Amino acid sequence: MRYFKKLVGDRIYLSPRNSEDVEIFTMWLNDIETAKYIGRSAQIITLDSEKKYLEQNSTPEATFVIVTLDNDKMIGSVSLEKINWIDRKATLGIFIGDKDYRSKGYGTEAIKLILDFGFNYLNLNNIKLDLLEFNERALKCYKKCGFKEYGRRRKANYFDGKYYDIISMDILKEEFI
Repeated sequence: MRYFKKLVGDRIYLSPRNSEDVEIFTMWLNDIETAKYIGRSAQIITLDSEKKYLEQNSTPEATFVIVTLDNDKMIGSVSLEKINWIDRKATLGIFIGDKDYRSKGYGTEAIKLILDFGFNYLNLNNIKLDLLEFNERALKCYKKCGFKEYGRRRKANYFDGKYYDIISMDILKEEFI
């Protein structure tokens, strides 16, 4: 794959998402451990269904893959979705698909890059996200990036025989450092 350095950090860069990446996404999302953290564990992901999902959930303004600077390896995805240009708000979506790169700060770096892009280039004012309560790694990362919890939808997600809360968080432009 060929990637393009749109937003560059210390160890990663964000490149516009490419339709050729669909096979890697399909592989990652059929791994139950990966899919459970983004609420897609009960879905069967085929190449066709993932291609359709990527096409329908891709905004040309802010849909990226996360690529390592040292070896140009795609390790995940980050995006600003459901952009509302009137209210200046969007929803953050992120996951690190490559297990070797989890819990090592790559997600935090990707979020900070896309928050900077969203607030300082797209002129957004509010960026929100939702996560499942058992995803402690993500909760810690989001708090580190400046997100604050503003609500919970109790026992609203079913996984592996249990119901879990969905935690809603957001960050304002004025809170982003």
